[in-house]
Amino acid sequence: MVRSMTGYGRGENTANDCHFVVEIKAVNHRYNDITIKLPRFMNGMEDVIRKRIMKEIARGKTDVYITFETFSVDNVIVKVNEPLAMAYIEKLNELEQKFHVSSNNKLDLVARFADVITVERAESEEDALWSALLPALEEALLKFVEMREKEGNNLVKDILKKTDNIQQMLEEITQRCPTVVSDYKEKLQNRIRELLTTVEIDEQRIAMETALFADRSCIDEEVTRLESHIIQLKEILQKGGQIGRKLDFLVQEMNREVNTIASKANDVEITCTTIEMKSEIEKIREQIQNIE
Repeated sequence: MVRSMTGYGRGENTANDCHFVVEIKAVNHRYNDITIKLPRFMNGMEDVIRKRIMKEIARGKTDVYITFETFSVDNVIVKVNEPLAMAYIEKLNELEQKFHVSSNNKLDLVARFADVITVERAESEEDALWSALLPALEEALLKFVEMREKEGNNLVKDILKKTDNIQQMLEEITQRCPTVVSDYKEKLQNRIRELLTTVEIDEQRIAMETALFADRSCIDEEVTRLESHIIQLKEILQKGGQIGRKLDFLVQEMNREVNTIASKANDVEITCTTIEMKSEIEKIREQIQNIE
């Protein structure tokens, strides 16, 4: 199965008084770059989460967002920094004496100061957190992979269609090749007649020049290699898997052969056809950048 590198998946689960939401987003990237954003108290679990994700993702820029919510007061610890609160109260008393004002709500005021009252997540067993998180992660990965495979299937259809277009144009070039040499010979004879009306044409010399032209413009090897590349491309797409880099290299080779055909053919029709082929190859190359 061919997969696109772009995708999105979301999963959520509630267990052990914990509610997890996992979102996975990915775009094209040359390498496998995974960024995981999760609650700070879960930093110790990042490695196991990353390993699970990497089993499904081989390439792409992937962002994973994990959010957490608790429904139990046992999972929350409220801490009061009493020395800090006392210091604030003492300073407030000094201000009252200095400016001759009084206040009856010092406690309410002090409680609003930073770091006086803090809320922390109570320590939980990692196994309990993982058992609550895993179903959400699996659901997100399942939807994420499904979307990648669906887009990958669409990419394969489009690439195969463009490949068939290239193959058809290559057949047109192959059919055109035999007439190129005969056309050159006829043009050469006509040109000589125009320039040397009183001199007899040396047919042996014409044949030699035609043979040299045929040798210089011969594209049999390039056509054979290009046909082989087309077959390989279709086979790789059919096989599936992590094929993005293979296809990228193969398309470069196809483009190289088409360039050589264009430079050697010495024929306007063939040159125009190669331009269309290069356009299709470039479209295929752009699509391949989306394949894992």
